[in-house]
Amino acid sequence: MLFDTHVHLNADQFSTDVEHVIENAKQAGIETMLVVGFDEKTINKAMDLVDHYDFLYAAIGWHPVDAIDLTDEYLTWIEELAKHPKVVAIGETGLDYHWDKSPVDVQKEAFRKHIQLAKKLKLPLIIHDREAHEDIVQVLKEEKAEEVGGIMHCFAGDSEIAQQCLEMNFYISFGGPVTFKNAKLPKEVAKNIPMDRLLIETDAPYLAPHPYRGKRNEPAYVTLVAEKIAELKELSYEEVAQITTENAKRLFGIS
Repeated sequence: MLFDTHVHLNADQFSTDVEHVIENAKQAGIETMLVVGFDEKTINKAMDLVDHYDFLYAAIGWHPVDAIDLTDEYLTWIEELAKHPKVVAIGETGLDYHWDKSPVDVQKEAFRKHIQLAKKLKLPLIIHDREAHEDIVQVLKEEKAEEVGGIMHCFAGDSEIAQQCLEMNFYISFGGPVTFKNAKLPKEVAKNIPMDRLLIETDAPYLAPHPYRGKRNEPAYVTLVAEKIAELKELSYEEVAQITTENAKRLFGIS
């Protein structure tokens, strides 16, 4: 049984068939999923989903691309919602230097506020890092994020960055890109991550693994990520499933 530690079942791409997508995942052996809300609309949808399905949990935060839209009122709202027993993480939060909607200083301020909130609530963080590896590490260190740790979601850094994150109490999560034929770096990094700190995810509907690259991703496809990790680690699929599921449950405090 697998745990998809990052999925957007609350995205518009699933608006017409989310029940079918969830059923596909269950049939594929996906035992538990973390639904990530990253703005007002997707947070509300995530909360609806976790109230409806006992095997879904939520992470709530504000996406760095939209950091410019984050108000103190929204932060207070997130803090109140995070007291719900099925909210098990804060995020996704972090830095995204690919898009330029939100200035870097605005993103960093929002990132710091998320870390401070996670520490206040004693919840782990879900970190979004796009083309911002060094700055991500710097902010995490300055804010002493190791007190709560969390997940480096869909990790795209090198082994040196990964090691610094591991030292700060973070798990390293891999998604579809680790299955891409030309993706040497994530494969190299995955080989070196200790199994007790490794997680798997889809980030569905985005970043579908090979052979579905470019199509809508689904949580059922996390099986393909697990297969690739098993191959890279020279472990059985069952071992990868068991260990990564145990890792996720330990991090989120799910019994």
